[in-house]
Amino acid sequence: MRPVFIAGTGLACALGGDLPDCIAALLRGGVPLVAVTAAEGFDWPVFQLPRGDGDWATQARAHVRRVAAECGALATSRTAPLFVASSSLDIGEREQDASFPVDLQDFADVVAGWIDWRGPVYTVSTACTSSVNAMLAASDLIRHGEAANALVLGIELPNRYTLAGFGAMQLLSPDAARPFGAARNGLVLGEAVAASWLTSEAARWRVRGGANVVDGRNPAGTEAGAVDAMCSQALSQAGLAPSDVDLVKPQAAGSVTNDAIELDALRTVFGNALPPMVSFKAQIGHTLGAAGVAEIALLARCIEARAWPALGYALDPACEVALNQGAPARLRYILFNTIGFGGGHTALVLEDCSR
Repeated sequence: MRPVFIAGTGLACALGGDLPDCIAALLRGGVPLVAVTAAEGFDWPVFQLPRGDGDWATQARAHVRRVAAECGALATSRTAPLFVASSSLDIGEREQDASFPVDLQDFADVVAGWIDWRGPVYTVSTACTSSVNAMLAASDLIRHGEAANALVLGIELPNRYTLAGFGAMQLLSPDAARPFGAARNGLVLGEAVAASWLTSEAARWRVRGGANVVDGRNPAGTEAGAVDAMCSQALSQAGLAPSDVDLVKPQAAGSVTNDAIELDALRTVFGNALPPMVSFKAQIGHTLGAAGVAEIALLARCIEARAWPALGYALDPACEVALNQGAPARLRYILFNTIGFGGGHTALVLEDCSR
């Protein structure tokens, strides 16, 4: 089977409109949260995308075109498969006029039109695991010779509906995201548009393996057995042992319970000597369906630019875990985890082929 590589990435998030701006903001210590009103009397902090001119669709189109160009996809024939991954789709535009079409494919077709895409178009909407599942699906096409390239877009755009839903479930922090933090009290949502251009041609970053495990016993939470299974299956497909992993990017959204469950499950996989870990949710928030592609883009650029997110809060001593303040000296294989509503647990194994 063919190998799968990430030939280019693009990212627009609260840190900036492209990857160089994101790294610059990260090195400055990040950006402030913005209070967003879901309904009268209900405000929560959000990591917002930079706002521009025009209405919702005009700004969304500009972000999509920018990240698709940044990853290199727009310089191609634009006939490869396109995967549009999102949990909220175009709800931000629809809630303005109360028009809600029933066909989930509509938004992906609109996105394809924004970038004049002529290849087959797919929608992937599996809550927070959407863009990682899209990468798994795109990788399978390339691995089996059904496509030479594929574009994955992770899209989470401004809307009040998602914010209100998370707030109603009492899952949101009133002040900050603190993955594994001593004072963690919930997650903070983030907006993002991100791109990953996948190819069979050799590049620095390779998708070595991956897995998607669904365990719906706790639809809004993390299941330890599913975390163990997704990590083990992803490593098996990559042909690696747990001892080969140099860095873990956990889900770690800042939930009091779910952070602890994920850590316990990772200790089942790795033993008490956990690999170094990194988290970006304190800097860009939980970008839901876009989180996989967004955090992969940011992680890869951080490693390439030798930049790293600062830890601006105290970790929970009960977790007995550290988040690295810099890239590990040995860094070739990365285990990348994402967990979402509905029992979705996904993992990717990335290889830095420059090492």
